Amino acid sequence: QVQLVESGGGLVQPGGSLRLSCAASGFTFSNYGMSWYRQAPGKERELVAVISSTGGTTNYADSMKGRFTISRDNAKSTVYLQMNSLKPEDAAVYYCNARRIQWGLQYDYWGQGTQVTVSS
Repeated sequence: QVQLVESGGGLVQPGGSLRLSCAASGFTFSNYGMSWYRQAPGKERELVAVISSTGGTTNYADSMKGRFTISRDNAKSTVYLQMNSLKPEDAAVYYCNARRIQWGLQYDYWGQGTQVTVSS
């Protein structure tokens, strides 16, 4: 059974930091690119950051560059999102995504999300 379990969300003051984790099981983690998305109330889900299956390539949404860092540990089947200099507009539910494209088929798995609140 495929599972992606996010953790690490919570309440943080503006300017603070949080580290999100996403623990994967039920599939070969090292074969999948991993991403973090977020969705704020009343807004569409947006891509935050992506990391390749080997961890060698990362990409970020423009508003997160320089503040967020995505990383992964394939031995632990876990992907992380280090978030620094948090702003109120970063408040959202953050979702972990695993994606693989093979033979023209896309395989997508999602976690249940973890809430991040940025407020003084």
